[in-house]
Amino acid sequence: MYQLSKDQVIYAMDPTNPPALTVAPNSRIEFETCDALSGQITSETDQFDALDWNRINPATGPVYVNGAEPGDILSVKIEQIEIADVGITITGKNMGVLGHLFEDTFIKVLPIQQDEAIFSEHIRLPLNKMIGVMGTAPKDTAISCGVPDLHGGNMDCKEIREGATILLPVNVPGGLLALGDLHAVMADGEICVSGLEVAGTVTVTVDVIKGKTLPLPMILTDTHVMALASHEDLDVAVDTAVANMAAYLCEEHGFSKSEAAMLLSLAGDVRICQVVDPKKTIRVELCRRYIA
Repeated sequence: MYQLSKDQVIYAMDPTNPPALTVAPNSRIEFETCDALSGQITSETDQFDALDWNRINPATGPVYVNGAEPGDILSVKIEQIEIADVGITITGKNMGVLGHLFEDTFIKVLPIQQDEAIFSEHIRLPLNKMIGVMGTAPKDTAISCGVPDLHGGNMDCKEIREGATILLPVNVPGGLLALGDLHAVMADGEICVSGLEVAGTVTVTVDVIKGKTLPLPMILTDTHVMALASHEDLDVAVDTAVANMAAYLCEEHGFSKSEAAMLLSLAGDVRICQVVDPKKTIRVELCRRYIA
């Protein structure tokens, strides 16, 4: 198995980034990751104003996959997510959906014990370990690791978790995969601007799919197939994700457009992944039993 240290990070997904690691298809890789704040906040008394904003949302990588060429698909199977025993969540002025209510910044440090995050004496939250940032290099220009787009990026989707396979576009030779921004706990929406941010390690198997066109990015699990889309306008993100899932049903499973629309209306769930990044992210989920 290959390993990448958390010292090998990028802050933008960029076609000019030099590879931190080169692997063959069907390789297993362990990514050590920083938290979304690069470890700059460790206690509730830390000075938030002292943050270096150039070190936000680091992603470990990138990884060059031999044989991956533009037009191919990079398949990333998440084998395991291991996290630290403490996480941090923040909110404050102009942060997230409720940022207009605050004048100060608030930091909460949550211990993680026995698969739960301890929010308070009376509230223990079950973990749903997931990856906030995962993407490949865009074709032309760099995109901050804090922004989701067609290449993946900061999708903050809670379904990017153990057992899921993420399908991403290969826009440049090698793909240049990077990931980070782990969350121990996060609900759909991420409304305060953060999940429970943690450092950790992620083990994945990376492969290359050739000769197939799909509306990327997509997530495959044992039970569901999901199409994702991101846009500044939430309505546009919804319309795009729905259109992508309909296209998948038509092109991969032989549905007519009307059948795809009807099935999605009856059995497809439209979910909000996050509404706090520069582009909002939507996913459309469909149970696999309808397309088996």
